[in-house]
Amino acid sequence: MTLRIGIDVGGTNTDAVLVTEDEIIDSTKVTTTEDITAGIVTALADLHARSGFNADEITAVMIGTTHFLNALVEAHKLTPTAVIRLGVPAAKSLPPFTDWPQAIIKACQGQGYMAHGGHEYDGREISPLRPDEIRAHARAAVEKGARSIAISSVFSPVNAEGELTAGDIIRAEVGSDIPISLSHRIGRIGLLERENATIINAALRELADSIVSGLSKAVAGQGIKAPLYLSQNDGTLISLDEVRQYPVATFASGPTNSMRGAARLSGYKDCIVVDVGGTTTDVGIIQGGFPREAGQEVGLAGIRTNFRMPDVLSVGIGGGSRVRGGGTQVGPDSVGYNLRSHALVFGGDVLTATDIAVAAGHAHVGDAEAVRHLDSTVIEAALNRITHDILDVADRIRSSSALLPLVAVGGGSILLPRALDGFGTLVRPDHFDVTNAFGAAIGQVSGEVDRIYSVRESKRAETRDEARSEAVDRAIASGARPSSVEIVEFDEVPIPYLPGNAVRIRVKAVGDLVLGGHA
Repeated sequence: MTLRIGIDVGGTNTDAVLVTEDEIIDSTKVTTTEDITAGIVTALADLHARSGFNADEITAVMIGTTHFLNALVEAHKLTPTAVIRLGVPAAKSLPPFTDWPQAIIKACQGQGYMAHGGHEYDGREISPLRPDEIRAHARAAVEKGARSIAISSVFSPVNAEGELTAGDIIRAEVGSDIPISLSHRIGRIGLLERENATIINAALRELADSIVSGLSKAVAGQGIKAPLYLSQNDGTLISLDEVRQYPVATFASGPTNSMRGAARLSGYKDCIVVDVGGTTTDVGIIQGGFPREAGQEVGLAGIRTNFRMPDVLSVGIGGGSRVRGGGTQVGPDSVGYNLRSHALVFGGDVLTATDIAVAAGHAHVGDAEAVRHLDSTVIEAALNRITHDILDVADRIRSSSALLPLVAVGGGSILLPRALDGFGTLVRPDHFDVTNAFGAAIGQVSGEVDRIYSVRESKRAETRDEARSEAVDRAIASGARPSSVEIVEFDEVPIPYLPGNAVRIRVKAVGDLVLGGHA
């Protein structure tokens, strides 16, 4: 029997589950701490006390956290960062950091440099790389305080040679202590968006080292020697070494864990998932058991990016949301992890959505007598506002009028009624309150190819097979059991405005993680 532990660190609660195969053996929910590792230690200790698991039986620990995204949004703990763009004499009209919020530029002390290099869509050079130019930019960046460097090159997903060579030149010039982020390993076609994602990644590298070390110590402190993985944006897993290099890959792990867990627990491979947490409600679409990905461009803290992210819409409603205006306004502000000290039912003085749920008889937590005085019109108005705002988001995210089942999860889903007009079956599966942690525990590993090919009609099938094979190889290299790998997504889009029968092919392969030494 293989045992796994899944953990999800939310803004209000930290959830942990003990899982064997696809079954939850035990679970716990504790309050998230300002230092997230302390909350994880408490959750693991409580889970051990409840289930009595043997630490030696744990084969893996999977954790989902939005800590890196929070750091970007709050412009906090960012590493001083420089970006070197390869593309001169092209790509000069919009310099690095174009349209970035000034607060984030200031927080990461952003520096931008332009250099010769780059490639056309078919792999031909725009101009030869100039090593002396790269060395001069690297020295200048470090002298001005940069502790992390991003490299972006025109059409590097097609030909990565320039970025790889520039990275080697910079390491030789300033040493290996300065981490380097290469855009072809992070974003997709689209220079500015890919470059932005790479700069963000570079700015989070020091925080990634700190977080990974803290998480490792928290798990090891409970006597668990199993490997530790973090959830990434597409619902699959990455190792700690990969997190150190690519912290942006974990930005949306919370919503994706909830969606993956909801799909597995409900038995639906196609559905709408509504995850009502303590601070926000996240709504997404499950297609074929995986979250539907967002389009080419994703906005993060006011910055345009184009790396893998789920198509999720959020609204500021959760169990900790403040209720005002006689119930007509719920959120968007929340008491967050202070719920157990601020809410009325816990002896506080703030009317929250949790108080409304208790007063309506939807939940049985805290002291129900503390909300007995609430007028029925306030309770009804608050519940109607919650339902209206969440359904509005759910309606906006679906792409057709088809009555997909709606799976409600998260501790705050008790705020929703049993039936919702305009939607299919409403399901609240068993263990709905720890779905996010379960989603982390069942995570798989993936490999993806997203590239523009110049294809002759006679070679089209061969090109498709080549892309599929590369995606499978990447999944296996990430730790997937070869016999379990399958192609879950394949897109082929002709690009008529480029010559040479240009086609963009995107392939994603997914497989089960090798655990306990069993391949």
